Amino acid sequence: MYKFEFFKPVDLHEAERLVATNAEYKFLAGGMSLVPSLKMRLSKVAGLVDLGDIDSLKGIRLEDNNLIIGAMTSHETVASSELVKKAIPALSWLAGGIGDPMVRNRGTIGGSIANADPAADYPAGVLGLKASVITNKREINADDFFVGLYQTALYSEEIITAIRFPIPECAGYVKLRNPASRFAVIAIMVAKTFDGVRVALTGAGSHVFRISEAEAILTKNFSPTALNSFYIRSEELNSDIHASAEYRAHCFKSIASRAISISLSETGNKKLS
Repeated sequence: MYKFEFFKPVDLHEAERLVATNAEYKFLAGGMSLVPSLKMRLSKVAGLVDLGDIDSLKGIRLEDNNLIIGAMTSHETVASSELVKKAIPALSWLAGGIGDPMVRNRGTIGGSIANADPAADYPAGVLGLKASVITNKREINADDFFVGLYQTALYSEEIITAIRFPIPECAGYVKLRNPASRFAVIAIMVAKTFDGVRVALTGAGSHVFRISEAEAILTKNFSPTALNSFYIRSEELNSDIHASAEYRAHCFKSIASRAISISLSETGNKKLS
C-alpha cells in the first residue's frame, strides 16, 4: 500500500471541501473494493476522505411512493429493513445475497454503485427499478448513470447522497453467483414499474444494461413463459474465466423466468399501510 493521508469529516460540506483541495483525494465508503485495491498497489491515492461519520448519508425512509436509501447505508441494513421488505422485497433479497457477512456489514449501497463493478448486484437493482442517484449536485436517472467498465456519470468531486427507488408494481431478482466471490456470473432484475417493464442484466457485459427486446415482450405478456421463444444473442455478452458468452446467453431465459415468477409471487406482499 502506498502512503496516503486520511480524513474523516463529520458533515458533507467538510467532505466536499477536502476533495476540492486536492484532485487526487478519493472518497471512501465501505472500502470493500477500494481498500483491497490499495493494499495490492493496484490503486494509488494522495488521500482518502472517509464518509463513514456523516449521519445524513445513512438511513432508509419512505417518501411519497419512493423508497429513499442513504448512500452510506450498509447492505445488511437494506437486507434486514422491514420497510424495504414490505416496499420492494426484491431489493431486500438482492442486498442479502451480496458477498459474505463482513462485506454486507461494511459495504454500502452508494459505494457499490459508484464503483460500478460489471458483476455487482446493486447496479441491476438501480437500473431495473428505474431508480435515481441523488448527489450533492444533482439527480441522475439510472439510464444515464452507468456508462462503461467501472465508469459512471459522476464527476470526480461529486458525492452520492442517496438513491431514490420508485416502488414498482412488482419486481424479482435472481442471480447465478460465482461460488467464491459471490459476484454475479449473470443476474437479472425484472420489474413492472410505473411506466413499463424493465429487465436489467449484470455480470454479462462491461457494465449493467437493459434488454429492450425482452422488455417489449413482457410489456405485452408479463408471465414466466413469455420469453420461451426469445433468445438473447451471445454476441451481446462477454466471455471470461467464469463463463462463456454462450453459457450466459443459455442461462438468460431460465433466470429471467424465475425472476418473473418471484415478482408475481411478491405482488401481494408489498402493499404499504
